Amino acid sequence: MKNKEKSMESIVIKTPEDIAGMRIAGKLASEVLDYITPFVKVGVTTGELDRLCHEYMVNVQGTIPAPLNYCPPGYTPYPKAICTSVNDVICHGIPGDKVLKSGDSVNLDITVIKDGYHGDTSRMFLVGDASILSKRLNEVTYECMWLGISKIKPGAHLGDIGHVIQQYAEKAGYSVVREFCGHGIGKVFHELPQVMHYGKPGTMEKLEAGMIFTVEPMINAGRREIREMGDGWTIKTKDRSLSAQWEHTVLVTETGYEILTLSAGYPPIPDYITVPPEFAKK
Repeated sequence: MKNKEKSMESIVIKTPEDIAGMRIAGKLASEVLDYITPFVKVGVTTGELDRLCHEYMVNVQGTIPAPLNYCPPGYTPYPKAICTSVNDVICHGIPGDKVLKSGDSVNLDITVIKDGYHGDTSRMFLVGDASILSKRLNEVTYECMWLGISKIKPGAHLGDIGHVIQQYAEKAGYSVVREFCGHGIGKVFHELPQVMHYGKPGTMEKLEAGMIFTVEPMINAGRREIREMGDGWTIKTKDRSLSAQWEHTVLVTETGYEILTLSAGYPPIPDYITVPPEFAKK
């Protein structure tokens, strides 16, 4: 979600019915990434990954790919079912003829709609022989996401999430993209609150049980500045450095949080994070 691109006037507290629907949609989104994982390899095009995901969503899951023809104000309709952001692409890379080669890193961003509810998640994939820099950036970004999530509980503030992400990324020598942020989600793809991945603890909105939003830090190996490509969607690092992103959709519970976008094939979760036993690190 683009920073300051607000689609609603207030934060929606989800009902038990909403939460049940979001659990289903979130798991389905993560299962698309499980399905596509074996296909992300040297020689495949990003367009082929899009085609496979699209067919799996529609024909196997009975879901709708939310990005396809998505058109917020000021944009042209997004032309594909998923986003494929390779190397220095920060977000919203459009699938096409790009052939993945050894050493590439790619973020696949999946959002499905099931019974009116949106499930939104993304993962990084390292193709072939990844560089030490790429591996480290990927690892730090993954940890940034989980550290941010670990701050979620009723009474905490959105600024707490952004602060821990920024501190961890910058300590590693990286920078945090500021123009794009996490977002509330439910029956609407992008709604309030905006979840910044930088900031000060104790600032911004106070968290309440029933809020659902994404945590999706975009971390650059170089400087944080961005450049927008001519297609109106693709965002790259201005200095052409590598960028990485991981994303989960999270529910604020009465006692903490619940990850809505976990599935059987999700990568190992850091030991310091509390998750359901079936998803614990093996």
